[in-house]
Amino acid sequence: MAGPARAVLQDEIQVYDDSINKPGQWGLELHLNSTPSGISTREYPGEIQNVHGYRGTPEISYGLTDTLEAGLYLPVVHDASGATEFAGPRVRMKWIPRQAPETGGLFYGVNVEVSAVKPRYEQYQNSMELRPIIGYRTPDWLLAANPSLDYPLRAGYRQGGPDFDPGVKVARTVAQGIAAGFEYYGDIGSINGPLPFAQQNHVLFLALDVDRKPWIFNVGIGRGLTSSSDRWTLKSIFEIPFD
Repeated sequence: MAGPARAVLQDEIQVYDDSINKPGQWGLELHLNSTPSGISTREYPGEIQNVHGYRGTPEISYGLTDTLEAGLYLPVVHDASGATEFAGPRVRMKWIPRQAPETGGLFYGVNVEVSAVKPRYEQYQNSMELRPIIGYRTPDWLLAANPSLDYPLRAGYRQGGPDFDPGVKVARTVAQGIAAGFEYYGDIGSINGPLPFAQQNHVLFLALDVDRKPWIFNVGIGRGLTSSSDRWTLKSIFEIPFD
């Protein structure tokens, strides 16, 4: 039988599209997230919940080829007790063999991420995420989906297969360089034994994207849709000039 959903450090709240660095290009983004209202009951001994906490995560990326990009996340957590610490690194490799043409069209790819997060933030501690990337872009609309699978790499957590963590983004351009829409994130539980709906994590964000250089950022406010989801979450991603 499926157990409770494992906690997940919300250091990166993002749906991936076909964005990728050019070969030799460095990138730097800062993810800032907070949970003003949410779950306070621990799901396992020693767990640090997201509620009343703040997460700041620099993301460094580098374009290897026209279709391949490497990335490194360095999440820092300030929890409800007032303690601040480095939660542990994540490394990723993004492959985008098809980007949408300027006139619009289909894009697809995949992102693979391996993490070593301290167990008080993620019970698995060591895990691998396989994040397919598929979507469609027009001059006015963006639709992107990430039907992600999360594989625990520690013994004792491989019950029922990988977890299914879908993400979906729908955005419409409302002015030059500005798009508004919705982002959805879920944690369904094991693909072989999904959790009952009330124990699943479902969050819907109202999101705004701004791409007016030098200002490039994403901000959003999310509402949990089940009793096992944090009630309110604030998220932001700021692109910082690297050179």
